[in-house]
Amino acid sequence: MKTAELADLIRSGDRRALARAITLIESTRPDHRADAEALLETLLPHTGNSVRLGISGVPGVGKSTFIESFGLHLIDRGHRMAILAVDPSSKRSGGSILGDKTRMAELSRRSEAYIRPSPAGTTLGGVARRTREAMHVCEAAGFDVIVVETVGVGQSETAVADMVDMFVLLLLPGGGDELQGIKRGIVELADLVVVNKADGDLAAQASRTASDYAHAVRLLRPASAEWQVEVLRCSALEGKGIPEIWDAIGRYRDKLGAVGEIAKRRGEQARAWMWGEIGETLLAALKRHPGVRSQSADLERDVIAGRIPPAKAARRMIETFLAGPT
Repeated sequence: MKTAELADLIRSGDRRALARAITLIESTRPDHRADAEALLETLLPHTGNSVRLGISGVPGVGKSTFIESFGLHLIDRGHRMAILAVDPSSKRSGGSILGDKTRMAELSRRSEAYIRPSPAGTTLGGVARRTREAMHVCEAAGFDVIVVETVGVGQSETAVADMVDMFVLLLLPGGGDELQGIKRGIVELADLVVVNKADGDLAAQASRTASDYAHAVRLLRPASAEWQVEVLRCSALEGKGIPEIWDAIGRYRDKLGAVGEIAKRRGEQARAWMWGEIGETLLAALKRHPGVRSQSADLERDVIAGRIPPAKAARRMIETFLAGPT
């Protein structure tokens, strides 16, 4: 199928075309990359009109339940929502469970929602390398709320904050220091903190946790002078607190949009994306280089055995690469 034809189908809302486009984007074949870039260039004028949200949280916090409840709330109010859920990849087999459609069964049946699970692979940050591009394709298909769900919480999962307008951090009520102490770094990245599972026996504990974090975030330097991080409670299971979260997202966008900060953030993200792509592309080209491939095994053995420093081995391969084809 030609790029222009595929682009037209995507813009018309064809879900099969959308799935085909994201599969093309995620492919590592050089010919597919060329087609993907041509497709993205065609669609670029029709992107950027969505609310881009990143959602992260500790395992067991109920990210999928929250996203389903949140998505159903937005759909009932006339929105269309795409969820790009990044599943963990096994370091042994490379496989992924890709179970988000099972965990969001009701939402997956709605025509106004599109759920795309993708393997995280080896990408640092818990976000598939091509998630940014998939986000643009979903925007061109008419989805006005894009959610990127990360695989968990930690220093390697914070990459999502570099591709969205607003980063939402989900927390459990209480949980102890070993669970809630998700490091100052990720809390500093959050634009909105939500304590989930605020129901039943955990309701009182959720209130205390929200109060503690509300005090804590005031001690951190805000990312924007226009926005003080809010801490809210919700029960995704019961749907309580979901409208208030959407209202908070609206306040955030109104305040930052009025001073041009969202547009500035997206521009900076695009620049960082470009340089990141350069790094990934150069590394892939280096690994394919015949001269590098012929010496890499020996250099790896020498590094493992401690015969040469890793930096020296790396420099040798880079010098071979820069010398050109052999």
